[in-house]
Amino acid sequence: AVQEKALERLIMSLTEDAANYLRREVYKRFFALAPAGQNYFKQSTTRLYWIADKIVEMTIEMYRKPKKMVEDISALGLRHVG
Repeated sequence: AVQEKALERLIMSLTEDAANYLRREVYKRFFALAPAGQNYFKQSTTRLYWIADKIVEMTIEMYRKPKKMVEDISALGLRHVG
């Protein structure tokens, strides 16, 4: 509960510039770790930012409803396989 509240406070305190920096860093680090991922993320910056925002939202939800999030993330993965 402590980590959930701290994460939520952090996210809610981000300025738009800080949020954009976070979004860019998500992809910068992801592509550094998994360069082949660039072949699958060819959407617009707006769409990539939306995806990054969903990642952050899902991270917070992992604290609130972990079992539901495991199911949701598994279902998401299955929809995007192949």
